[in-house]
Formats: sequence, C-alpha cells, structure tokens
Amino acid sequence: MKYSLSDIFVCARCGYCCQGETTVSLDEDDRQRMVDDLGMDLDAVREKYWRVTGNIVQMKIVDGHCIFYDENTGCMVHKGRPWRCGQWPLHPSILTDRNNFATIRDSCPGINKELSYEEFCLILQQLIDETDRLKC
Repeated sequence: MKYSLSDIFVCARCGYCCQGETTVSLDEDDRQRMVDDLGMDLDAVREKYWRVTGNIVQMKIVDGHCIFYDENTGCMVHKGRPWRCGQWPLHPSILTDRNNFATIRDSCPGINKELSYEEFCLILQQLIDETDRLKC
C-alpha cells in the first residue's frame, strides 16, 4: 500500500516545536531558501535573523522561541524554513526508540494518534525510503 505524509502527520502549526532556547543549524541550502523566501539581501537576513558563530549559522531566539515564530500566524518563513524544521517531528530516531516516539506524539498535535507505534513506523519508513529528505 502506498502511504502519504498525511496518513501519519498533518502540521497544526501550533508552534510547540518552535519553542525553547536552542534552534537548528542552517546549511547552505537552508540559508539560500530563507533569503529567497524573505526577499531580502543576504547580509540583511544574516544581521536581523541569524546567530553566526564561526562557521555555524542558526536562527536567533527571541523571548524563548525561534525568531520566525509568531503566536498568531505561526512560522513567518514556513516555505523557506530549514529542512530540519520541515522534517520535525518525523525524525528517523522514532524508528528505533519507542519512548522518543511517545514523547513526540504527546507533544505534537499533528501526529496521528490513532496509529500504533508499529503502524506509524511502517509508514514513516516507507516515506523515508521514497525521499532523500522527508519534509513535512
């Protein structure tokens, strides 16, 4: 049977995954996608939105959440978000750690809670096998 992402996850854009004092690192493709989505000059995006430490580029944190998170509208750069943000919460570690799955399922309203762990993993593995970088 062929499955689709919506069989296991539909993003509720609740912003839970955008909260915290840390953020993801941005690879070169992430940075370019973000610059393109924002329609701003690279230097302006770097100054306004990124924390750069040596070769590590991350999004800034403001008031305990990602700088791009707005409580009324969600992610302000959703189409240009980093691939790791697009992957969340379907991290491959779910496939080998039932406890990790349970924690993520409990915190994310977009996870299909009607599926067993085994059913969820079967579908997730198929989706991962079909694409290089699963993006939600």
